Amino acid sequence: MSTHQPPFRLPVADPERTARLREALSAASFTADGLLDLLGSSAYAALARGETVPALRATRSESSPLETLVRLFLLQRPVAYERAAAALPAEDCLADGWLVREGDEVRASVDVRPYGGPEGQEWWIVSDLGCAVGGAGGIGGPGGARGREDRSRLVLGVGGASTTLAGLTVPAPVGRVLDLGTGSGIQALHAGRHATRVTATDRNPRALAIARLTLALSGAQEPDLREGSLFEPVGEETYDLIVSNPPFVISPRSPEGSELVYREGGMSGDDLCRTLVQQSAGHLADGGWCQLLANWQHIEGEDWRERVASWVPSGCDAWIVQREVQDVTQYTELWLRDAGEHLAGLEAYAARYDAWLDEFEARKTNAVGFGWITLRKSGADRPSVTVEEWPHPVEQPLGGEVMAHFDRQDFLRTHDDAALLTASFRLADEVVQEQVGPPGAEDPEHVVLRQYRGMRRATTVDTVGAGFAGVCDGTLSAGRILDAIAQLLGEDQVVLRDRTPQSIRLLVEQGFLRPVGDDGIEAR
Repeated sequence: MSTHQPPFRLPVADPERTARLREALSAASFTADGLLDLLGSSAYAALARGETVPALRATRSESSPLETLVRLFLLQRPVAYERAAAALPAEDCLADGWLVREGDEVRASVDVRPYGGPEGQEWWIVSDLGCAVGGAGGIGGPGGARGREDRSRLVLGVGGASTTLAGLTVPAPVGRVLDLGTGSGIQALHAGRHATRVTATDRNPRALAIARLTLALSGAQEPDLREGSLFEPVGEETYDLIVSNPPFVISPRSPEGSELVYREGGMSGDDLCRTLVQQSAGHLADGGWCQLLANWQHIEGEDWRERVASWVPSGCDAWIVQREVQDVTQYTELWLRDAGEHLAGLEAYAARYDAWLDEFEARKTNAVGFGWITLRKSGADRPSVTVEEWPHPVEQPLGGEVMAHFDRQDFLRTHDDAALLTASFRLADEVVQEQVGPPGAEDPEHVVLRQYRGMRRATTVDTVGAGFAGVCDGTLSAGRILDAIAQLLGEDQVVLRDRTPQSIRLLVEQGFLRPVGDDGIEAR
């Protein structure tokens, strides 16, 4: 008989009782802002890292309903029934399984974590105990003590990857959304704000049950939940938006039954991410979007950009951004710790570490990249595929910038150099000019344009480029501005018109210049 504690049964979400629970959480200020006010920034940040001691110290008096809720749902400590009843509809929670009674105390059956949604919305994300932050080897409590056979099906809460994808997702109203690999349901929750219908899938039935709880507790519409891997559950259905934070971790095959389904997709190498990208076009409506996070291998003798770009299906534009790259030892250590392998003893840890390196060596993989992939089913004869490495800070949310990127690709694809010179442009908001050179010099060595919004790019321009960008306010065509600059500098107008379009094209592509339409309305 196993000595590991089995998972608590998951709650059910009776509509009326769940509504009363939601009202109690809100009334007690069990919200993202309420937690920050109670704990302070230091303990709040520590809790986000999975460190519970500062929050335990901040709530040890249990003098308020909020402190009781923090200890119960976030710190996963038992509390006296009377204190729980003062903060919650306790009998409702016991009846539906949110709480489990143990003598004079009650304990939470799941982690319930406040999440600040867009526009000040209050949401609550449900996950398995011990799995709200980090991986299955994360914080302690009842969930942290479970054995590998139980941890293989655990469902994580909101982490950095979840919020990154939510910030990237295009905000346009759409008809149908597919959240592929929904986990705790955070992407489905976001999608429900601007979609008519949301379908959420996962190959882990426990994840579907927890996603249902997240959506019910947050007051969202009931989703269409389906069990299965990749696109199997949806047949040939098409969607206006597909989002996925898939199990992208590249790892050696685990023994039967021990695979961590929240992070491992059951395929070799980066085949799962490649398959998802390649099959997505068949499930996108015309003009539809697919956005996902992914890992990809850096293979000896191959350019990773060409390799990942080859995944893009025909008829789709793509924007692929590598945010981080780790050598195989760093990558192995990260995910072994995520799974708690470092706690299994030195010999067992070394054996697993060796198995990971054997796998990478067999695949000639020397590093692993992490990033974003966005596809748009444009049907263009000449699809635009942009692949770049961008490890620098960005400003989230980026969903609007994602849409603007593809709008600019459409513009550039339909405007040759002659057409470009007839167009008008406006300098993007919060772009500054920096001049680099020795103090007191008459002319700078370099002129740099720098964005303080979106991707926060910087690009070096010459005197003409700086002057051109500074004059762009949407009123004059590019050609007329260049003619004026040529006259000012004493240059030949025809020569300047011939050599400048490529520079303008780059400034448009990177978002420094925004095309203005014939009606004076700026493109996104």
